[in-house]
Amino acid sequence: MKETTQVKEAPVKPKPHSKPIVNRILDFLSSVRFGVVLLIVLVILSMIGMLVVQQNVNGFDAFFTSLTPAEKLVFGTLGFFDIYHSWYFNLILLVLSLNIVLASIDRFPTAWKFIADPKTEVTKAWLLHQKQNAVVTISDSNITEQVVGIFKKYGYGTKVTEKNGRIHIFGESGRFNRLGAYIVHVALLMLFLGHFVALQTGFDADVQLKPTQTTNAIELIQFNLDKQERFAAQLPFTITCTDIQQTLIDPKGAIDISNTMDWRTQIKIDDPQYGTTIADVSLNRPFTYRGYRFFQASAITLGMARSMTIEMTPANGGETIKVNLARDGEASLPDGTKIVYDNFWSDFVAGQPESSSNEYKNPAVKLKVTPPNGQTVDAYAFFAKLPDNAPIAQPKAGYKFHLAEFEKSPSAHVLSIKYDPFSGHFIAWYLGGFGLIFALIFVFFISHQRVWALVDGESVTLGGNANRNHLAFNDKFNKIVNDLSGDSYVASINSQSNSGN
Repeated sequence: MKETTQVKEAPVKPKPHSKPIVNRILDFLSSVRFGVVLLIVLVILSMIGMLVVQQNVNGFDAFFTSLTPAEKLVFGTLGFFDIYHSWYFNLILLVLSLNIVLASIDRFPTAWKFIADPKTEVTKAWLLHQKQNAVVTISDSNITEQVVGIFKKYGYGTKVTEKNGRIHIFGESGRFNRLGAYIVHVALLMLFLGHFVALQTGFDADVQLKPTQTTNAIELIQFNLDKQERFAAQLPFTITCTDIQQTLIDPKGAIDISNTMDWRTQIKIDDPQYGTTIADVSLNRPFTYRGYRFFQASAITLGMARSMTIEMTPANGGETIKVNLARDGEASLPDGTKIVYDNFWSDFVAGQPESSSNEYKNPAVKLKVTPPNGQTVDAYAFFAKLPDNAPIAQPKAGYKFHLAEFEKSPSAHVLSIKYDPFSGHFIAWYLGGFGLIFALIFVFFISHQRVWALVDGESVTLGGNANRNHLAFNDKFNKIVNDLSGDSYVASINSQSNSGN
């Protein structure tokens, strides 16, 4: 009779159920790794926007002309000339914002439970597994009060509980530091939201202003691959430049950007609705008016004079008269002669009306002089002393003219005007930018520290940990132990290390 052996098949393990596709997509969108990649891409695009001159920035014309046809085609196709308004830049902002929101939703409940319901009752074995731990013996009937007092001395809020004849003392400080990451998230979202609102609802433009110049429009540039289209943006008010001033590092040097300490532009805003407003714009002091923010951008570095002192000596003898004359200003002499500013050259060359540069090689000013009941004549005053027989130095309207002093000034200033009707820049810079700075300070310079003490008779087991700045916490923990035990601290540590617990 044959024996038959029945082979028993091994049980088949069920395949793990995969998550639904929606959950997997949400997990991917909320992953920290995906968020970091998006942030790196956003930084790279922002660097491109800094390196490639944007279409509404002063100097774009010269930059665009310097490019090769291939560069113009590639940069234009990729949207590099207006990268902050490109569809992909805004898409990355949107997806990164979604990543931050989803990551916060996923992780916030755990973080909140960590600070709202801390672990206050622990075992001795658990304490001895903490990075900082010690066991001390105290012969004192008020052990609990002594431990609580020392915890409070070092800035820890305390909670005391009793269980199974043992007293648990818990202390912590900086617990809301655990929420620092979410404060950073909120600041980043404010930063993104502010910039998005500002970019979508506002515009950036430059306007060139000379003293006495009036304008109620600014010129924008729209780029279309191989051509530029200019169009005017009408302002709801009129801007009049009343004065420009440049503070030089070396007053004897040239009117040059590298020799500039500050630019200052004074403007008058005439608004049919709100009246007249006087504004003073300098490098570190922008001016905001009705959602328009005025920044000092640069200057047209052709040498001019903001003010000058003219010396006039009567041709028939007499005392020299000094007159202070502002650019585009006028003055009157005691005898009724009227002097009007006409033009200034930093490097006068006869027969060349446009002979100014950023250097003052041969400064000269042209004046319109009108004597009493006389005809207006042109007169020239030079900074250099001219020979008496020079034709251009001959008396005019009864006077010889000399340019005694002058204050250097550029030909014009360039103001950058940013329009932000919904306070996007305020949200970005103040709520987002400064909020991010304070949030990072809060995250990195404040730590969440926790200490425990388990009192069992005369034995006190201590443990503690911190989420950052471990060296400082280790010093503080040692001070706590020394305050409780004094010189017995080292022996206590060694005995616990040798016991293998």
